[in-house]
Amino acid sequence: MISPVTHLLPLTNIRRARMLPDKGNVLVSVNQRVNAGEVVAESPLIGHHTILDVRKAFGLEHFEDAHKLVRYKIGEGVEKGDILAQTGGIFPRIVRAPVSGTVVSVNRGQIILEQTAQKLELMAGIAGTVAEILPDRGVVIESNGALIQGVWGNGRINQGMLLITDQPPEEEFTRSSLDLSMRGAIVLAGYVSKADALEAADSLPVRGLILSSMAATLIPLAMKVSYPIILIEGFGQVAMNNAAYQLLITNEKREICLNGEWDASRAEKPEIFIPLPAQGNPLQEFADLSAGKTVRVNVPPYSGQSATLVSLLPGMTTLANGKRVQAANIRLSNNRVVPVPLANLDVLE
Repeated sequence: MISPVTHLLPLTNIRRARMLPDKGNVLVSVNQRVNAGEVVAESPLIGHHTILDVRKAFGLEHFEDAHKLVRYKIGEGVEKGDILAQTGGIFPRIVRAPVSGTVVSVNRGQIILEQTAQKLELMAGIAGTVAEILPDRGVVIESNGALIQGVWGNGRINQGMLLITDQPPEEEFTRSSLDLSMRGAIVLAGYVSKADALEAADSLPVRGLILSSMAATLIPLAMKVSYPIILIEGFGQVAMNNAAYQLLITNEKREICLNGEWDASRAEKPEIFIPLPAQGNPLQEFADLSAGKTVRVNVPPYSGQSATLVSLLPGMTTLANGKRVQAANIRLSNNRVVPVPLANLDVLE
């Protein structure tokens, strides 16, 4: 049976295509060296429109009266806070621009502003060399180094030196786990259950967090912080598998890249990449589930545990919950052999 691979590789050759969702401008050239957070392509975003009802704001009966109070004409630019319309008198009433933009319509007592378009910036995601230009869309970046894939990321990208907390990997990461030596670093820690830990890391600030797991209730906050967060195991209170932890601690104080972007529909995972000077072998995205393979269990009661696949069980296996599934016997770190559904296993290599 073929299974997707979760990569935990001390040395490999990686090629990653970085593409804009629509046409844009590529800002780099072939053979150029780039860092993870470097912008390699950009495209304009369509500006949002804001409707301001001057007649209603001033309590006027006729559209024409409101129109006379408007200070700007169609096509003129405005800055956030500019006065768009104003009544007379000792205590005038004012309509201000809530955003910067351009007046695109003044009609029937209403002003329509088109917000100034922002640029969508595409970051490299890894440190490496531009191997190929994808015209108007992006680039292919190639590099050699260690690769650790997680199961969830908050969509942000950064690069920095890896530091490890003094706590055991199974302990909770709290605001007291941080110190000034971690400012500007990417920090490897255990699990997080309290919001103030993520907020303190943002205030320090760190350049990224690598966590074993996190409380699912913290997802909204994790999406707002300024730094990337990557979860190796997922949500809840799950200890980091030993293979990933050992690979990371052996690279402490190296410059590493965090790419928290991912897309489950395309089997893309958040990635930790550690650039190294040696040449690695190309990645394989799928592998055979066979005896002797190192695997990771993805669901309780063995979530996050790495194990050795002992044998594939023939036919369908009836589990303790009564379900009949394709399964395998795996040997856990305590030498206990248990049956686990094949769908709940990832190959680690």
